Amino acid sequence: MTRSPHLLRAVLFAAIFTAAATQAATPDPAKTRAYIDQAWTTLTRSQDQCNALTDPKIAGHPVLYVPAEMKVPSTLADIGKRCGVDIRPLPRAIQRLGDIDATKLPAQGLLYLPHPYVVPGGFFNEMYGWDSYFIVLGLAADQRGKLARDMVDNALFEVEHYGAVLNANRTYYLSRSQPPFLTAMMATVLGDPDAFASDAERKAWLAGAYPLAVRNHDVWTREEHRAGDTGLARYYDLGDGPVLEAQNSDDFYVKVIKWLRAHPKDDPGYLLKGAQQPDDAEAARLAKDSCDVRASKVCLGNWHDGYRLTADYYRGDRAMRESGYDTNFHFGPFGGSTHHYASVDLNSLLYRYELDLADFATKLGKSDEAKRWTDAAAARKQAMDKYLWRAGDGMYRDYDFVAGKPSPTPYINTFYPLWAGAASPQQAAAVRGKLAVFERRGGLSMDNQPSGVQWNDPFGWAPTNWLAIKGLEDYGFHDDARRLAGNFTATVDRGLADDGTIREKYNMAKGNADVRVSAGYSENVIGFGWTNGVYLKLQEILQRNKAEPAPTPRVPETAK
Repeated sequence: MTRSPHLLRAVLFAAIFTAAATQAATPDPAKTRAYIDQAWTTLTRSQDQCNALTDPKIAGHPVLYVPAEMKVPSTLADIGKRCGVDIRPLPRAIQRLGDIDATKLPAQGLLYLPHPYVVPGGFFNEMYGWDSYFIVLGLAADQRGKLARDMVDNALFEVEHYGAVLNANRTYYLSRSQPPFLTAMMATVLGDPDAFASDAERKAWLAGAYPLAVRNHDVWTREEHRAGDTGLARYYDLGDGPVLEAQNSDDFYVKVIKWLRAHPKDDPGYLLKGAQQPDDAEAARLAKDSCDVRASKVCLGNWHDGYRLTADYYRGDRAMRESGYDTNFHFGPFGGSTHHYASVDLNSLLYRYELDLADFATKLGKSDEAKRWTDAAAARKQAMDKYLWRAGDGMYRDYDFVAGKPSPTPYINTFYPLWAGAASPQQAAAVRGKLAVFERRGGLSMDNQPSGVQWNDPFGWAPTNWLAIKGLEDYGFHDDARRLAGNFTATVDRGLADDGTIREKYNMAKGNADVRVSAGYSENVIGFGWTNGVYLKLQEILQRNKAEPAPTPRVPETAK
């Protein structure tokens, strides 16, 4: 999820929880549950509401774009007048992600979605790609199946009209997606008794959704998303230069340059010498080697002490934002080498995606397609075992296919293959044996490499904790799963007791919401959609009767 740290701290729940925040309180799961109940309503947006149409990350008059091929509903025109929003069609129909260069649009704006959706919180006032999966899990767990289905239908609408499930429904995200959870979202609502009126409706919905899920998968097999000749995928944004949403940031890229200048031994080659006010000849060179200073004020301003950032850094920065790990130091300083990696998380998600597609095809009577997807998953697992599994470490490691070597440091995504069912029982046991690398008082930290940025130690997040805990649970490590679920939910409870809010991320070492980021994005946003959803799912694990027989570990045939 792309952050803009210059914004004021959100006051989303100030009116509701002021009293709770001003009293010394004991952590109480019942209070956390009450907060979440109210939060779903507070976080829900519909594009017939004026508050859903504003974008605090972009200055200027608000604009709502609709697909070029879609007739503008008369109600939208009325909303435009009532809310002071311009309603405009996109310049042309989108066939594939990246077909429209957002820099060429006259203004940045919101992209139309037909159904209500839940936003993460704070200044994130749109529907985000990977956040939505964890929110959908929570909605389904909370018997809000209609809203969960609305969110999945919005994601499918994005695929159909904008080329993919987007980072979020803003024009400046038209060049990138986010971690591919679409089929997992679909599976969640398909299994929700509240999402459909009948089995016939459920099957008809799947028949319409399946080809769009296939189209979204195609995004990740395009040449741009291929991790060299590994047979694996990488994150990659189809735009160039600094991201558009940074145009009003508080000099994020300048801070990157300053950090690299202060740590020259840690610079992988992201810096490029250049003048602050380049002449035409240098501007032409920079357009190739850095970014277009004549076309972008952000690019022109990204200068410090005689240095600029390379074009390759900007590609990595964009890929980092597609990965959702923004910002981290695992994939290079500030994530600037993300596009050089076949990452464990992305390929685990695609493995699960392919198995989901096989299951959907089977349900629809498409046996040939089901076999094709099962074969694709098997091929991906084989490549994962070759490039990502490190038997000597007992972990999966991200693979730098440019340098031809694995990441030298561990990362929380080593647990993703367990969630996806891609690990053999032996691999799962080995990964489980490395819990001590990540486990802290409050749950699972991102890694054991403190960097000062939010996607590294000692910080932890609801989605990565859920994926690791669910993976351990599925492979039969129930005691570990319940211990970790208890630790993370207790952290959320403590945070709520401290200030009356649920947050975007937490300090795993302290077991609370005291997150002080020294490099990159510093906000710890209030809300918070994915934390709410994961909390509910972890409570399900904790409340399961320990006397029940342990469920059979989920190990698909391709993982044996």
